[in-house]
Amino acid sequence: MMLYAKLFWEFFQTGLFAVGGGMATLPFLYDISDRTGWFTRQDLADMIAVSESTPGPIGVNMATYAGYITSGVPGAVISTLGLIAPSVIVILIVAAFLSKFHENKFVNGAFYGLRPASSAMITAAGLILARVVFLYGGFSEGVNIKAAILAVILLAFTHAVTFTKKLHPVIWIVFSAIVGIIFEY
Repeated sequence: MMLYAKLFWEFFQTGLFAVGGGMATLPFLYDISDRTGWFTRQDLADMIAVSESTPGPIGVNMATYAGYITSGVPGAVISTLGLIAPSVIVILIVAAFLSKFHENKFVNGAFYGLRPASSAMITAAGLILARVVFLYGGFSEGVNIKAAILAVILLAFTHAVTFTKKLHPVIWIVFSAIVGIIFEY
């Protein structure tokens, strides 16, 4: 029972402070991993891959996955509820007051300040993810050349090659999964 309370609390805090979307939860997940040992860095890499590849919000998918590997289905439910509870609470409070304070300079200032904070958290998550994907065990063990090549190819095909720009993201996810299987990433 204590594990469920800890799961809820950890993901409640993550949901409360991870402003900017699902990828902003990554620094919190790394912290949870380091402090609790509930999941490893490799588990986090798998968690990101599964969360990016499945329908639904990435942060919620990652919380569900983390809860599941920590404590099965009950852990998945508890950590998901913990992650979404702050958003539900905050949205209810904001909805009740926003129309009244919409033109308030402090409210507008707060929203203005949150934008760069959320950009910074997403950038930090991207850098952490890049390190997990492109480096073997950190800087000392070298670059994962196959992952870097695949990333460059995907970037080129999704942004530079005209006829492939309009392909649905699911096609790229399936393509990447097949390449990963073939080349044993």
